[in-house]
Amino acid sequence: MSAAASLRRIWLCADDYGISPGVNRAIRDLIERGRLNATSVMMVGPAIERSEVEALQASVKASLRCAIGLHVTLSAPFRPLTMHFRPLDGDMFLPFPKLLRAGLARRLDREFFRNEVKAQLAAFVEAFGRAPDFVDGHQHVQLFPQVRDGFVDAVSEGAPKAWVRQGGRNLPLAQRLASPKAMVLDILSAQFRRRADGARLSFNPGFAGAYDFTRAADFGALMRQFLQGLPDGGLVMCHPGFVDDVLTGLDPMTDVREREHAYLASDAFARLLADSGVTLG
Repeated sequence: MSAAASLRRIWLCADDYGISPGVNRAIRDLIERGRLNATSVMMVGPAIERSEVEALQASVKASLRCAIGLHVTLSAPFRPLTMHFRPLDGDMFLPFPKLLRAGLARRLDREFFRNEVKAQLAAFVEAFGRAPDFVDGHQHVQLFPQVRDGFVDAVSEGAPKAWVRQGGRNLPLAQRLASPKAMVLDILSAQFRRRADGARLSFNPGFAGAYDFTRAADFGALMRQFLQGLPDGGLVMCHPGFVDDVLTGLDPMTDVREREHAYLASDAFARLLADSGVTLG
C-alpha cells in the first residue's frame, strides 16, 4: 500500500462564510493555501453579495478541490428569508438556547423550519448556480429536536445528493465525558443520524471541533486532540476569521477566529497533519 493510500482523508470545514468580510477573507486565504477543504456559507449573512460569492468560487477553483456547503442559519441575531416564520424574537430568529428549549418541549412546528431551510437552499442555488455539496447548521441547529425534522425534510427534497453534518464523536466514553459541550452534541446527533438515515441522506462518520470558544485555548493542542481517533471521512469544524466591525456587531466569537486562522496557516499545522497521517487532499 502506498503512503498516500494509508492516509486518512478528513474534512476540515470553516463555518460562517458570509458573516463578515473579514471572516470571508480569512477563509479564502486558507483555501488558497490548501489548509481547508470545505466551507459552509450563510445565505442570511450580511457579507454574501455577488462579489463575495465570486471571490469564493475563484479561491476554490485555484486550489485543490474544496467543497462548498450551506450553513443553515436559524438563530439570532439573523433573520428568516420566509414570511410568517415562527417563533421569532422581534423580527429575528430565537437565540439558540431558547430554540433548543422550545424543541425539547415540542413547541415548534417543523413546517416553518422546512420552508425556511428550503428558502436558504434556493438562495444558495441562485447565488452559486448549483446545489450545495453538503448542508450543516449554524450553532448546530440542525441537530435540535423538531428543527431536525424540518431540516431533513427540506434537504431530502431540495438537495438529496448533499451530505449533512452530524456532530457525534467516535471516541471511548471516558474521553467523550471530558467535554460536556461535545457530549450534548453526541446525544443530539444520535437522533439526527437516525432521522437522516431514514431519509437516505449521507453524513460524516465522525466529528470534532467543539470547544469552549470563550477561553484563550491552545488551538494547536486542541487540533491534535481533534485528529486523534477521527475516522476517514470525519469532519473537523473550525471558525477562522479576521475581526472587523461587522463581525463584532453580530457574534461574540472574535479574537478566537484570528487565533484559529494563524494556526491553520502555520507550518506547525502542516507538520501536525503529516505526523497524524491525515490529508485534506
